[in-house]
Formats: sequence, structure tokens, C-alpha cells
Amino acid sequence: MTDEEYLKNVLKDQTLADDSDEMKELRTERGEVEKVLRDKYANCDFTVRYGGSKAKGTLIKEMYDLDLVFYLHAGENGAGETLEDIFFNVAETLRSKYTVREKTSALRLTSNDPQKAGSDLHIDVVPGRFTSDDRDDCYLYQNSGDKARLKTNLDTHIAHVRDSGVLDALRLLKLLRVRRHLSVKQFAWELLVVKLLKSHKKDDLLAQLDHVLEEIENAEEAITIEDPANPTGNDLMPLLRDAWWSIRNMARDVRAQVKSNGWEAIFGAVEAEKVARVARLTAAAQSARAPIQPWDMGN
Repeated sequence: MTDEEYLKNVLKDQTLADDSDEMKELRTERGEVEKVLRDKYANCDFTVRYGGSKAKGTLIKEMYDLDLVFYLHAGENGAGETLEDIFFNVAETLRSKYTVREKTSALRLTSNDPQKAGSDLHIDVVPGRFTSDDRDDCYLYQNSGDKARLKTNLDTHIAHVRDSGVLDALRLLKLLRVRRHLSVKQFAWELLVVKLLKSHKKDDLLAQLDHVLEEIENAEEAITIEDPANPTGNDLMPLLRDAWWSIRNMARDVRAQVKSNGWEAIFGAVEAEKVARVARLTAAAQSARAPIQPWDMGN
């Protein structure tokens, strides 16, 4: 098996089918979360949209999520007058059924069900408010950082990644980020990869991965990224700068390991290869146990 074939098998191993148990459970829980919000804010004008790795096409079995955005329409105050009010009011609403962890602009949900208490539901709820009746750009509250308000656009973010032309490389590098425990935020990581592969969309996976890692290894300072929804208004560079030392060390280490032992040294044996190895071992064992027949013996 070539390294290129191996990487494609890794992608197969990391694929979650729409009819898989995980995706069925995610869809069911998504509906429950939406019901909680619709029941509480039935008299409000709001929109619910879906994002996350499923919408962007970067879903992997090892880390997948759904962003469920809850955006009040411009001028609507039914869930709070300020962005801060909206953020914390929605958090309290969700606590009626879930354990809620307040992130920078999102609310991470875990289960309160006694049978699966504490289990991650893979759902982030993102409260906000549309900036106008166009229901395009929106404002989000930032629970930490220098700016309390962030102007952005979910649809722009999704399209930027989904239509990048390098989704296979993005999924493999997401797996690498997870396996190497990099602290960089996934969206910043995606923006970096999309930028570095802009002129390498037609390369094979081996070349794409090596190009990204080589560029990172050779960059002493964090490579510049921009928010495609608000390039001059949102500074995303701290997301990379704060983690650049570990990102660069990872790139150097992975390239050295791949050079010596190939990509299997990074991601390990894939399920397809495990099955093939078991089949080979089983066949060999059966062959060794097969009785010798008289006609097999020499004269």
C-alpha cells in the first residue's frame, strides 16, 4: 500500500455515514435543543441555522460537532436587550435540560440524562443578533477577550471552508491537530490550511500535507490569517500566535517521522489494513493446521 492509498484509507476510517448511530443521535439531540429554544422564545423573531464540521464538510469520527446558531432578528429584544443579555439568558434557558459550559461565543452542551450524564453532545449553541433585516451579518457576544462584540457571518465561514477544494487535506490535518493535542482553535487551523493550499488544490494528499507542514516548519512567526467574514474588523492572529511554538514543533516532528517511517507512523494502522492483517494471519494459521494428505508426501 502506498502512502497515498494509506491516507485515503485513513479518511475512510474517519468517515461517519449519515445513517450511523452517531449521526442519528446528533440529529435527535439537535431537534431537542431547538425545541427548548423555540418553546422558550416562541414570541420572539429569531432564526436557527446549522454549522460546524458537518456543514463545512470537515467532519471526522474522532472529532465532530454541530454549531446551532440562535440569532435574534435585528431590533428583537425578547431574549435580551444586549448581546451579553442574550448570551447569558440563552445559557440559563438551556440549563433547564443540559449542563452548559460558557465558551468565548458559544455554549457547549453536555447531557443531564442520568444514563449518560456528562457525555458530550457535540453541540455548541451560538447566540447572537442579526445586524440588519437582511439576516446576513450578525453580532456575537465575546465572553472573553478585548472586544465584547464580534461582527461575523456564519454562511461566509461555512462557504470559505466547504468550497475550498481541499477538504480531504483539511480532514486529515484536523485529525493531526486532535491526535497531537494542539491548542489552536479549529477554525483558525482551517483558515491556515486553506490559505497554504490555495495554489495546491490539484496536488495529491501527500504533497498537500507535506507543503502545509513544510511552510509551518519554516515560518518563525505565525503565518497571517484573516476572518473571511470581517477581515479588517476581527483579529484572529492571537489564535495562531499563542499556539505557534507548539504548531511549529509538531510540523517539524511529523515531517521527520514521515520521512523515516511513512504516514502510518503518525496515524497508525487503519481498520481496512487491520482486517487484512487478521485475514492473512488467519489464513496462515489454517494453512499450518491443515493435515498432510498422502498424495502431498514425496516418494
